[in-house]
Amino acid sequence: YARTSIDRPTMETGIGSVDGPKGAPSGAVACPATFPASAPTFVGSPHATLGRHLARRLVQIGVSDVFAVPGDFNLTLLDHLIAEPGLRLVGCCNELNAGYAADGYARAKGVGACAVTFTVGGLSVLNAIAGAYSENLPLICIVGGPNSNDYGTNRILHHTIGLPDFSQELRCFTPVTCYQAVVNNLDDAHEQIDKAISTALKESKPVYISVSCNLPAVPHPTFSRDPVPYFLAPRMSNQMSLEAAVEATVAFLDKAVKPVMVAGPKLRVAKAGTAFAELADASGYAVATMPSAKGLVAETLPRFLGTYWGAVSTAFCAEIVESADAYLFAGPIFNDYSSVGYSFLLKKEKAVIVQPDRVTVGNGPAFGCIMMKDFLTELGKRLKKNTTAYENYKRIWVPEGHLPESEPGEPLRVNVLFKHIQKMLTGDSAVIAETGDSWFNCQKLKLPDGCGYEFQMQYGSIGWSVGALLGYAQGATDKRVIACIGDGSFQVTAQDVSTMLRCGQNSIIFLINNGGYTIEVEIHDGPYNVIKNWNYTGLIDAIHNGEGNCWTAKVTCEEELTAAIETATGDKKDCLCFIEVVAHKDDTSKELLEWGSRVSAANSRPPNPQ
Repeated sequence: YARTSIDRPTMETGIGSVDGPKGAPSGAVACPATFPASAPTFVGSPHATLGRHLARRLVQIGVSDVFAVPGDFNLTLLDHLIAEPGLRLVGCCNELNAGYAADGYARAKGVGACAVTFTVGGLSVLNAIAGAYSENLPLICIVGGPNSNDYGTNRILHHTIGLPDFSQELRCFTPVTCYQAVVNNLDDAHEQIDKAISTALKESKPVYISVSCNLPAVPHPTFSRDPVPYFLAPRMSNQMSLEAAVEATVAFLDKAVKPVMVAGPKLRVAKAGTAFAELADASGYAVATMPSAKGLVAETLPRFLGTYWGAVSTAFCAEIVESADAYLFAGPIFNDYSSVGYSFLLKKEKAVIVQPDRVTVGNGPAFGCIMMKDFLTELGKRLKKNTTAYENYKRIWVPEGHLPESEPGEPLRVNVLFKHIQKMLTGDSAVIAETGDSWFNCQKLKLPDGCGYEFQMQYGSIGWSVGALLGYAQGATDKRVIACIGDGSFQVTAQDVSTMLRCGQNSIIFLINNGGYTIEVEIHDGPYNVIKNWNYTGLIDAIHNGEGNCWTAKVTCEEELTAAIETATGDKKDCLCFIEVVAHKDDTSKELLEWGSRVSAANSRPPNPQ
């Protein structure tokens, strides 16, 4: 294997090493201690099976945890995953959360995996796989399939829609995965599994592997201890195209008076975060990030402006970006959410758009077959230093106002909550922001060096953060993860807090109880945005049920919040801490109010005249 890595300021994790991850925890259901190393496996031995081959491949690419829900079609396969040293099976409460957990794990480790049963499990995990596809995450979705003898027999199986055609699940997965392997024959199983896994890593997208339920335990000559390796060839830039693109971009940017740089979310898939930071340093340009790229670029860069998000940008950031006479966007995604209802004041003729394998300069020319990392590195060697945009920013910048002090016992305001969350952040923290007002409040957090940050902006699936927190915390064991989750989102996926307890995690969950789907209220209000209130701390206490380390608190004012944070970071620092924050239903960030109005206007545009 070639060694690859995910390029992030928070961590560098090797993927694809022959030895697998160093010191990887190993295998039993629900995450306890270690197994002894396995005995050598030789061709023809009972260990040279399809199930063990798949398990070994997962360990080799850096997967230590597989998030699973058992079903009769995958049980034998799960036995083989459990038996593999270096691999843990993490049993989840439902398939959707298992997929979200694999998504969160892939963000922390570079690649994730989940295992479910045929159709009834596969279609349940499908939404999470679609989300991972939209966010360019390599994820191995393994499904236990029908007995190989049942293919082509015209039989009707359980867990299906009652037709003898077994391809429904495959057809559903095809648009949201970059490769699909249906393994119902041992002769080509080795090639199919290896092709699927290598494609996931190469394309940085999910793949689908269906394994017939009667095959995992069957030995085959191709499943030796040291199976024929496959090589992950690194993608290379075309040198002539690279040189031409750099030359055109230098000519374009060097004639600009006040150019700026903006980081986009595809920096992750391009593994170009470090190259972007080096270009920022060499060029002297003012630097902003798109909201979906928060956490991919260090916010301690010398000329960092904040988040560029059109009308809801960090103060003074949009003015500098939109008034620039040239801007370089690295890996952007311009959708209706990131463009605030298509209200950006940007002009294509002023932009250099750098995608993972393509560069477009103004209205043209465009250059293909160029790796973003190579392009940014070469550009940094050639650009003239120009700090004009940042100097303009310093002239107009005014320090942020201070929050008014809370009166004793005054109902807690959400901006006060985030003032205290800001103080909690260190390089050993990570933040998970749920879809909703947490997007906007967490966006304003200033991340210290090394602090992780994750949210799902492109797909925006409410409830994503519960599973993603489980998976991210399982992968990023060196960080204490802080999750900000709204009550509406939490009600979708709450049950896998129990899996966090089984795994002994010590994350801090701030449950913001404001009585409904606040983000939807600001786009278009109606009675459907009001939800039934739960006793959230009581629910978590019931899930805890005396098993595992858990601590809960409900806070309604700043004094109670301060005391809860002190406990969560002190006496209960080794516990999963769940803090329910009671807030007024109309207590939203000003950014959400502005953003919601613009997105609502975009959604409600009348049909064009025919």
